[in-house]
Amino acid sequence: MKAIASLNALPASDPLSLRDIILPEPQAGGHDLLVEVHAVSVNPVDCKVRQGLAHDNNEPRVLGWDASGIVRAVGPEVTLFRPGDRVWYAGAIHRPGSNSERQLVDERIVGRMPQTLDFAAAAAMPLTAITAWELLFDRLQLQPGGHDGEKLLIVGAAGGVGSVLIQLARALTGLTVIATASRDETRAWVSSLGAQQVVDHSRPLTEGLAAAGMGEVDYVISLNHSDQHFDVMVEALKPQGKLALIDDPQLLDVRKLKRKSLSLHWELMFTRSLFATPDMVAQHHLLNEVAAMVDAGRLRSTQSAHFGLINAENLRRAHAFIESGKASGKVVLEGF
Repeated sequence: MKAIASLNALPASDPLSLRDIILPEPQAGGHDLLVEVHAVSVNPVDCKVRQGLAHDNNEPRVLGWDASGIVRAVGPEVTLFRPGDRVWYAGAIHRPGSNSERQLVDERIVGRMPQTLDFAAAAAMPLTAITAWELLFDRLQLQPGGHDGEKLLIVGAAGGVGSVLIQLARALTGLTVIATASRDETRAWVSSLGAQQVVDHSRPLTEGLAAAGMGEVDYVISLNHSDQHFDVMVEALKPQGKLALIDDPQLLDVRKLKRKSLSLHWELMFTRSLFATPDMVAQHHLLNEVAAMVDAGRLRSTQSAHFGLINAENLRRAHAFIESGKASGKVVLEGF
């Protein structure tokens, strides 16, 4: 089968950083679905894994942690799906990714694809939807339908996770959602998704919050550059507030949280699949709930750019675009 793989850490501009290859057909066993991949999207994790590959690695690594497609075969322990089902999923970081014609993925982290989306629009959402959902309801332990009068600040809100996070917070909670964005196009993007206030994160956040009449906030979710914004996020939080992160800051002085009794929460959507946690199937259920919200018109796809066929050349372009820091929403590719 056709696949696109990386062998070592090279810049996205290097023709050898991602290469078209042929791999053996995978066989479904256990809880696995064999999915015919129709569309994928590219996330920062794809770039991080490519950049972190060992230079002496002789094994091709298939990247890609977002896909939509059709189930073609199932393992003997599968109970949730059958061949012919349309599905969407992010997959598992320790297994081959979605940049291949067919992929094995555990049924417990797969959801039924929204009926109202095509494959490309669907592929834009699983990883970011899982991350956003787990941030709100697993890490911060917010309650659907609650939190009227409370405020959530999302730092770096124009990317893939922020684009779903804004929508979920508005649709499922009473939170006032404040997003940060620094360019005209990203400010317009987050506003179109439902952010009630937009603050420029290229300037001190507390100044922007004060100018918007927001004052201190109850929750902060930081999606990038958390070390750069750490002090002002601590300042912006109310006493006993909560701070959640998804990025990998080099160093945080968590002692600064003590005076206000602030709590710190980290989210990695691969944790459940990586450790096969007892509640691993929660991702199946939440993806189904997100699909129902999409079909009901309560969420929209965050696809913002289509880069054409799934091949090495187009994936290199997509990686370079993600690494430029100028992307809003999600980049998708479709077909082989």
